[in-house]
Amino acid sequence: MNATTVGANLEISKHAIRPYCQKPNISSVYASTCKFCCLSRRHTPLSLTSRKILIGNRSNSNISCSASSNHVEGLTYKEAGVDIDAGSELVRRIAKMAPGIGGFGGLFPLGDSYLVAGTDGVGTKLKLAFETGIHDTIGIDLVAMSVNDIITSGAKPLFFLDYYATSHLDVDLAEKVIKGIVDGCQQSDCALLGGETAEMPDFYANGEYDLSGFAVGIVKKESVINGKNISVGDVLIGLPSSGVHSNGFSLVRRVLARSGLSLKDNLPGEPVTLGEALMAPTVIYVKQVLNIISKGGVKGIAHITGGGFTDNIPRVFPKGLGALIYNNSWPVPPVFKWIQKAGAIEDGEMKRTFNMGIGMVLVASKEAAERILNEGETAYRIGEVINGDGVSYQ
Repeated sequence: MNATTVGANLEISKHAIRPYCQKPNISSVYASTCKFCCLSRRHTPLSLTSRKILIGNRSNSNISCSASSNHVEGLTYKEAGVDIDAGSELVRRIAKMAPGIGGFGGLFPLGDSYLVAGTDGVGTKLKLAFETGIHDTIGIDLVAMSVNDIITSGAKPLFFLDYYATSHLDVDLAEKVIKGIVDGCQQSDCALLGGETAEMPDFYANGEYDLSGFAVGIVKKESVINGKNISVGDVLIGLPSSGVHSNGFSLVRRVLARSGLSLKDNLPGEPVTLGEALMAPTVIYVKQVLNIISKGGVKGIAHITGGGFTDNIPRVFPKGLGALIYNNSWPVPPVFKWIQKAGAIEDGEMKRTFNMGIGMVLVASKEAAERILNEGETAYRIGEVINGDGVSYQ
């Protein structure tokens, strides 16, 4: 079964899949012309999902910005309410019941191919959407978090489904959100196949909603990217992010409160507001990454989300190998420098919470790395594979 065959079978009524959709306005949005396929983030062969929260070695080395030298107590992700270690412990316990989880996407065998599946949300970035009134791009984030996960296996996204929940259905607001989902699917060449709208009185605050997404893709078994062939000396290539993407916003919101600034204030030294900088939609890497891997030489791919470099890069390595990251080998976006300074956040905490300007890391042979770096699209040589484990910096 190939992607063309699967794609030909995607003409399924969205109305049937969205039983709680009572208003024709939303149904009409789902009849949009988004025609191809996309995927999601944390699944396993048993439909359990693995979050990007695996634990790696912390490092106190600098990337290219550092916390303020004053004595203000630095903020941490855990103090902001997110305990990555607790999340990792939950994944460890789930793994006892469903061995095999832990990848960015879950693989299900289907003939000579694998279906690759995942699911995700956008976390407390939604809080900023409510405060800024920017609702038309949060759906791009939702799609991105799932499809960026499944392409780490080399899979082409096929289709995407969403879940939209609110206490009182505001059709105009929901339409804006779903418009972003449609945009994300178009960027991913995937079909928005359907979804669920849940209206649950008294469950959410007035004007608020929650989102989750589910994506499925396909890859030939002989083309799966799984990191097994990674070796010492392979090159780490970083693809730039648009900013914070969709992780770390509990800490971002704590920093914003401490700073005394509002989302309408300019990001210090920049011509955009803090709201605009923080709400920049997550980059969808589908087309770029699939083009790169079609030319060969890519051995592993890590989507840099919650856990940052520290936890995500080691997930694609065989045992006994680690990553050496070159300091100052890519430009760190101003929003991260502001977050670190305003929150007095230590380097190790920044690197385990945020992407720091690199949203996807490819592990490639030296020959493939040279080709990728000279193809014209922005990419950075950010490090190399070494003996050891975890992530170190120099």
